[in-house]
Amino acid sequence: MTRSIHAPDGLFDSRPYGFAQVATVHTPAGRFIHVSGQVAWNAEHETVGVGDIGRQLEKSLENLDLALRSVGATLDQVGGLRIYVRQSHMREGRAISGALKAVFGDNPPCSTWIGVANLASEDFLVEVEPSPVFLPT
Repeated sequence: MTRSIHAPDGLFDSRPYGFAQVATVHTPAGRFIHVSGQVAWNAEHETVGVGDIGRQLEKSLENLDLALRSVGATLDQVGGLRIYVRQSHMREGRAISGALKAVFGDNPPCSTWIGVANLASEDFLVEVEPSPVFLPT
């Protein structure tokens, strides 16, 4: 098995921070696509939707889509999401559900919502981490 990393256009370059946005693990049976947790940060390191968890989740999912498409995968291939939500915003379930429904419609992945004290920036209210995507050869 080998691993290759990817820095997708449209996402901030995470390599100076010591991690890859996307890593592909190559196996004889196919590729496992791993994507780092995505937040509402644009390529210019600006937070999108400050104070608005619904908008931040939408942007996080847009970033996830960009990351997946950079290696030939799509959101439809994601089986599960871990959604890290700042404790102060855990009661905003309608905004979170609304953003998920807007992106996935009637075919959503599994998800686990996890309340956390903080994320990488004080402005971040939510972070989305997908389960690995497998692409057979």
